[in-house]
Amino acid sequence: MSERQTHTDEVPLGDRIAANPRPAALWVAGVALFVLAEFGAVATVAVDLLAAVAGAVAAVAGAVAGPGPVAPAIGGTVADLLASARGVAESIPTLLSRELVPNQGHKVAPDGPWAGTFLGLPPAVAWGLRVLLVYAYLFGFLYWVWYGYRLFVEHYRQADWTPRDDVVRRLRGHRWGQFGLVVVVLFVGLALFAPTVSPTTYERNVISPYEYEIQYLEEGSGEVQSIAVGDANLQSASQGGSDPEYNTGPMEYDDFGRFHPFGTMANPGGDLFTFMAYGARVSLFIGLLAIGISGFIAATFGLVTAYYKGLADLSVVLVSDSIQAIPAILLLILVSVIFSDHWLATFYNGGLLIALAFGFIYWPGLWRSVRGPAFQVAEQEWVDAARSYGQRADATMRKHMLPYILGYLLIYGSLTIGGVIITTSALSFLGIGINPPTPEWGRAVAGGRSYVATQSWHIALIPGVLIVLVVTAFNALGDGIRDAIDPQSEGGEAATEAAAAGGGG
Repeated sequence: MSERQTHTDEVPLGDRIAANPRPAALWVAGVALFVLAEFGAVATVAVDLLAAVAGAVAAVAGAVAGPGPVAPAIGGTVADLLASARGVAESIPTLLSRELVPNQGHKVAPDGPWAGTFLGLPPAVAWGLRVLLVYAYLFGFLYWVWYGYRLFVEHYRQADWTPRDDVVRRLRGHRWGQFGLVVVVLFVGLALFAPTVSPTTYERNVISPYEYEIQYLEEGSGEVQSIAVGDANLQSASQGGSDPEYNTGPMEYDDFGRFHPFGTMANPGGDLFTFMAYGARVSLFIGLLAIGISGFIAATFGLVTAYYKGLADLSVVLVSDSIQAIPAILLLILVSVIFSDHWLATFYNGGLLIALAFGFIYWPGLWRSVRGPAFQVAEQEWVDAARSYGQRADATMRKHMLPYILGYLLIYGSLTIGGVIITTSALSFLGIGINPPTPEWGRAVAGGRSYVATQSWHIALIPGVLIVLVVTAFNALGDGIRDAIDPQSEGGEAATEAAAAGGGG
């Protein structure tokens, strides 16, 4: 051990940065550049989140106060302000946008070139370039976060070693976990940048296709003509059979010069990749919200039952056993049917309701996963010392017990989120849960199941493969995190030191 101090709380982090500000300033400047490059998109997402929260608050206030003229007026004013703010946010230029690298256009002549696309490139090339830029940005940002951690270790961390060093070392050598991490990043990128990576827009593809027109080169006359997007979707829909005229498969152009990476869907048509990209947003929203809710409940009950034991633990055991005794899919179906007309079902066309139901259903499993570790840390001497010094129970649980079980929550949460995604898809496959027109992967599988044995096999197979791949990736990532964090993999000393330090470094 060098002369560097081993207790990170002896000198505040702010003082350490003030003594050597250059590395931190360099890293913050890099983060600022990343944010500024996508500031318009970030601002738009923030406004959308505020609109969702405002809508939820207005709905709750209306349900509590009852009908009246005041609440709708206030809600309308807030909605108008948020709509104006969204318009301003959308007007801010961003590095990664459809306008910067457009991929939709039409041929000027049968042999080219293309008009309306980026540098006159074919739509497939322009779309691929835009997707490449998006993921280069995403992986570059993740690398910069990792670089910031290395700067912290090298310049600002006082301890020569912390248990996190072994965690990082094991994770860097875990190939199965790295595979899961890469696929999860690709999935998250697909969800976050759905408007950019999609060949067309959600409004044109799903919401209001007949309000837009596209131009295309009519091969017979050699003239550029216009057609409503909805009519073009109908004529390009994949309908099975053996005639190629009634199918637009993966990596093909339709008769209107539009490129479809995953092909088109069945009637009323539309681009399958766009449907999957926006469906990824729904799956990610439900998965993260459900795991956040269930993880919070599980951690709270885990700490309370481990600290107080006895009657508190018995009560939670009875409640959790009662919930787990009911089949999860049956409970979700009941919730979807009973609350179908409730105001909660209006958000994300049932997405919020399903996420809340998942959070209620899955917390017993997460609680049982952290109950043992919570009881283990509750018996340690530092917890007894905190009690003897008169420290409040909530402070003891937060400072000395919570850091120990967070790793377990991370492990089992990452393993559970895959189950949430596949169960959501199963509900949509059955025609419940997420209501149309909100895209969801399970509904894509259901819409293409009658075409599996035809040339339009892609409608069901591609979404099905993606569901399996994403669920497998989350499980692989959970395995990697478990093998990296598991205290018993390096004996009990590392775990004891990590818990005693309260997760600090």
